[in-house]
Amino acid sequence: MAVTVRIPTPLQKLTGDKAEVNASGKNVQELLADLDRQFPGFKDRLCDPDGKLRRFVNIYINEEDIRFLKNEQTSVKDGDEISIIPAIAGGC
Repeated sequence: MAVTVRIPTPLQKLTGDKAEVNASGKNVQELLADLDRQFPGFKDRLCDPDGKLRRFVNIYINEEDIRFLKNEQTSVKDGDEISIIPAIAGGC
């Protein structure tokens, strides 16, 4: 299943400066594995050594946060749009 994945600027150096890429998988976990296959090192930037998403990484499927669905086991289907949003800290 091919889906469009929006890549945040800090990770675009791994994707050859592409802001959007296509990937496949039946769920988010498989999708991340496919992204890592296409762009080695990609998953390491998003996941801890146990393969779980880092706390500061937010993933949305069609604008819905996967934390309120089934996290990495959330299903994806053809035509879905995936957004990877790193949390940003800072302020005064």
